[in-house]
Amino acid sequence: MYKKEQYLYAKDKNVKAKVRNYDKEDISELMKIQRESFPPPFPSELLWNEKQLQNHITLFQEGALCVEIDGVLAGSITGLLVNFDPSHPRHTWEEITDSGYISNHDNNGKTLYVVDICVRPAYRKLNLGKLLMQSLYETVVHLKLERLLGGGRMPGYREHSNNLSPQAYVERVVEGSMYDPVISFLLRCGRTPLELVPDYLEDEESCNHALLMEWRNPFNG
Repeated sequence: MYKKEQYLYAKDKNVKAKVRNYDKEDISELMKIQRESFPPPFPSELLWNEKQLQNHITLFQEGALCVEIDGVLAGSITGLLVNFDPSHPRHTWEEITDSGYISNHDNNGKTLYVVDICVRPAYRKLNLGKLLMQSLYETVVHLKLERLLGGGRMPGYREHSNNLSPQAYVERVVEGSMYDPVISFLLRCGRTPLELVPDYLEDEESCNHALLMEWRNPFNG
């Protein structure tokens, strides 16, 4: 089981963060975090439900991580193992995650796929998203996997969609001349672009596009 403690700096003081696997006792709080993070008009049916979280814990708890700040559950990240073929990279979020239920988790898979990352709004200035992502990188190394992989939303694209193609937008974000809340964050976390995927998920802000981004295990050949 995963367990890590470290100090984070915020508002002129250090606070202790604890990253661990989430369990059945955390389900109600994790659902509350989802509601806080994605308030209406975000569709409530897209928030985690109890069955999904139960599956994360029972099917692949190594990929179910949460972070506590002073004993308060502040965020989570979830993944599953898949067999990924780089020569055929395109897929949808629903296909590769079984719509978040991860019943297609493959214990023999060599790619750790990120299903979701969520941080409570009150704790976002602590860079907990980066801490959780780094924790999954450590899981990749521990399990001797090939990579961490996931599709990054492009929420900044819609306002530029009349002037830029999705590919041109991604290129500008990657080179640093434009900023995207998700893609720029993932770049700072060490992820590298792999493939632009149309119709990855229903997302008006991204015009249904996502950028597939990976982190390769540096100890894997």
